This record gives sequence, structure tokens and C-alpha cells, in this order.
Amino acid sequence: MKKGKVAVGLSGGLDSSVTCLLLKQQGYDVAAITVKMVEDEKFAQIIQNAAVVAQKIGIEHHVLNLSAEFKKDVIDYFENSYRIGLTPNPCIICNRAIKWGRLFDYAVDVLGCDYVSSGHYAKIVDDEGIKKMYPAKDIKKDQQYYLFELNQKHLNKIIFPLAEYTKEEIRQIAIDNNLPSKSSKESQDICFISKPMTTKKYLIEKLGHQKGDFIFLRTGKKLGEHDGFYQYTIGQRKGIGIAYEEPLYVVGLNAQKNIVYVGTKDDLFQKSLKIRDINLQYPIYVNEFDANVKIRYNMTAQKARVRLDIQNNTGYIEFYEQISSVTSGQAAVFYSVEDSHLIGGGWIE
Repeated sequence: MKKGKVAVGLSGGLDSSVTCLLLKQQGYDVAAITVKMVEDEKFAQIIQNAAVVAQKIGIEHHVLNLSAEFKKDVIDYFENSYRIGLTPNPCIICNRAIKWGRLFDYAVDVLGCDYVSSGHYAKIVDDEGIKKMYPAKDIKKDQQYYLFELNQKHLNKIIFPLAEYTKEEIRQIAIDNNLPSKSSKESQDICFISKPMTTKKYLIEKLGHQKGDFIFLRTGKKLGEHDGFYQYTIGQRKGIGIAYEEPLYVVGLNAQKNIVYVGTKDDLFQKSLKIRDINLQYPIYVNEFDANVKIRYNMTAQKARVRLDIQNNTGYIEFYEQISSVTSGQAAVFYSVEDSHLIGGGWIE
């Protein structure tokens, strides 16, 4: 029996390919959607790869050209963040605006899909009518952090079939079914910056060289010069190029004055931060609570007290232990201390 129609964001890579296969095997009517985000050879190849996968599995395939929207929503945000001294997180913005924004709306409103899916590793659970997002089986691959801006509208229509598998199991499924993506490699790069271009070269090309000073945070003393504050991020150690009695780290940025503040490892630690533009995945009825909080994807969540100002959509997070490298422009995401489901998050000021 058919279980309804589900759209899958298909990149032609391993995870999204196996997602399509599993859903078809489970009895869904599957429609693959590949988003063209940039008008270049790389994305032309992605579309071609996805078409081959869809044909192999035997499902319909749609191409959604969102290159103009992607430029406005993601690339411009990325460049402007660096321009004003923030360190952006384009994957979260892409999830909000493109994958779970325009693709989601196209799937539901145009294709008439009952559900929307992707190759993300996360688990949706129904808790008395409220949908909550839990960690995937493969903790190393869990992607809740990047999905904190989803809400009940999304969660009620999402299916994440990879939640119960490890990455190794997913690759074996691709091998067993001879999917074209069976040997594809994991992509860790920013999708719109293709090799040999690097993020640093890309930013220099966009923002140019800007001579500025390295200032030692504690004394205000100038220790050297750099070619642009935007080339540095909080916590960075490599690439400073200053000889000092202790290892130096980037501990602050001043975009207006083009200053990069440096300090020792101790200067990276703090206990609190402010957040803005909060998103809660479901309604909560308290303004203050304990949660486990991540301020970047690849860290272990740390226990903190979260205080929300719902009226102004801002918040204050105070950690029980000091944390390192709080970075403006990144996301602070909070999880239940009881069972690790995702509560919500906001953007670090």
C-alpha cells in the first residue's frame, strides 16, 4: 500500500540517494527535488548525478532553480557577516531559507506532497501531538544543530529515514543496491566555494586587503599587522604569525577599526553570552530553564541556565562551567538535559 507522496531533497550524494531508496522500499510515492543553488559547472554536475540516481531508483525527478534566491539569502548573508565582523553559519541559513523554506513549500504547494524528507541524521518523535527532534543513532553524524530553526509546520511533515542507521550501514545499503553514489565522499566544504578556491581567497577577492593591527587584549599593545580582520575568527591559533612567549589566539574582532585582538588561551574562556532571533521548535511555557547548549556543531553540549525574553526574542545563557571561543554570528542551540531532544536556539551576539 502507498503511504502517501514524499519529496526528497536529492543532491545525488550518498545520504540523500539512500533516503530516496529507503522511502520507496517503505511504500512511499517518492519525488526527488534537486536544487540548483549556483549557476556553475559544479551544480550542473550535481543535477546530472541526481538525475542518474533518480532513474536508477525509478522515481520522478524535479530540478528547482533557486540560484537567485540562494545568492540573496545565503551568499550575500555570508559575505555581509564577514564584512561586519561576524562568523556566519551558511548551512543553517540554507536549511531555513532554501531546503526547509522554498524547497519545502514547492514540495507541498506545487507537487502536492504529504511529506518532505532529506538525508539529514536526526529523529522526529511524536510527544502527545507535539513533534520533537531527537539525536540520530549515529551520534557522530547527528545534525540537530543545523536544524534548530525548524518549527512544528516542518516537523509535522518531515520524515528522516536515516535516523536509525549509522553512516557505515547507509554506505552498505548503497553498495548492496548498486547506487551510483555508493563511493561518493563526504562533502565538508562550503558548497558555493569550489576548489581550488578557499574561503580565505574568496573573502580576499570580495573584500580586498585591508591593513590593520593585531592588538594584545590585556595591554592594548600593538603586536603586529594583518591584511583584514575578516580573515580571522575567534579561537583561531594558526596564521597569526606573531612570535610571543605563549601561543596566541584570536580573542576578539573590531570590524569598524579593522583590529584583531589576540590573547592567550585563558582569554578565550567565558561563562555567558547573549542570543537574538530565537526559534523554539515547539511552545514552551517557562522563560528560564536548564539545558545542554552547543555554541558550535562539533562540541560536546555543556549545561547552562537559559533565560528567554520572549517579547524581544532575545536570551541570555549562563554556563555552569566556562566555555571557550564564543563567536558572534554562530548559533547557540539548546537541548533537553533529560533526553537530549532539541528545544531551540538563537544567534550569538
